[in-house]
Amino acid sequence: MNAESIKKASAVYFTLLKDKVIDENSEHFQTYFDPDVRQTVLLLADESGTYIIEAPKRIHLVVQPTGSVFATNFTHLKDKHRQVETKKHFHLISIVIMSFLAAIDRNQAAKIRTKREGISYYALERQVNDLIMKWESILKTQPTFGEEERIDMKEVVTTWKYMEVDSDDFGLKKGNRRTRIGLIAGAMRLLETEGLIVILDRDDIAKVIPKSELFERIEYLYHDYDRYELFKKLMTAEENEHAENQSN
Repeated sequence: MNAESIKKASAVYFTLLKDKVIDENSEHFQTYFDPDVRQTVLLLADESGTYIIEAPKRIHLVVQPTGSVFATNFTHLKDKHRQVETKKHFHLISIVIMSFLAAIDRNQAAKIRTKREGISYYALERQVNDLIMKWESILKTQPTFGEEERIDMKEVVTTWKYMEVDSDDFGLKKGNRRTRIGLIAGAMRLLETEGLIVILDRDDIAKVIPKSELFERIEYLYHDYDRYELFKKLMTAEENEHAENQSN
C-alpha cells in the first residue's frame, strides 16, 4: 500500500468523522471505492471502533456501541446536549426516538408518506402518550414488564404522565424541556445534529421530515441489532399480546 493511497484514505476517513456522511456528489465518494483506499478506510474505522455503512449513494460512518474511542457516555451526552438533564430524561428521550423510528420503519408506502408529509411534534406526542398509557395498563397486571428490556417502566410512566404537554408561554414552548413537546424537541435535535432529519416550522407547529440517510441507517445498521428489533417490537406490541404471553 503506497503513501498516496494512505493519504487519500485519511482524507476520506476524516471527512467522514467531520460530516458523518459522504454522498455521491463528494469528491471523496469515488475515491473511497479504490480498493487500496477502501481497505485502509475500513482498517481505520475498525481500529477506532467505528463502522462504515455503504449505501448506493452514500457512505456513512457510525460509532460502534462498545469499544469505540468516539463512544459517548451519559456524562458526555449530558454536557453536549443540555436537554439531557438526568438518566430519567435520557430514557424518555430514547423512547421518543425509538417511537419515531418505529413509526417510519414500516412498509414502503409509510416511508414515502413520512418523507413527503413528515410527523408533527404533536402527532408524535400523541403517539408516545398512547404507547406509555398502554404500558401503564400492562404494568397493572404484569408488574415486571420492561425488566427483560432493562427499562424502568414505572419511572418512565410516572415521569411522562406528570409532564405538561406544552407551555402556555409561546416563547418558551419549544425550549422548555420539562414539557412533553420540549422533550420531543430535544430528542429531535439529537437526530438533527446527526444530519438524519429536517425540522420544519419549528416556530409554529414543528414537524420532522426523515432524510434518506436515516432510512439507510435503519436498513443497513439498525436491522442488524437485536436490541433495535426488540425495542421496535416493544413500541408496536399490542396489550393483548402481553396478556397472551403472561398466560403461557
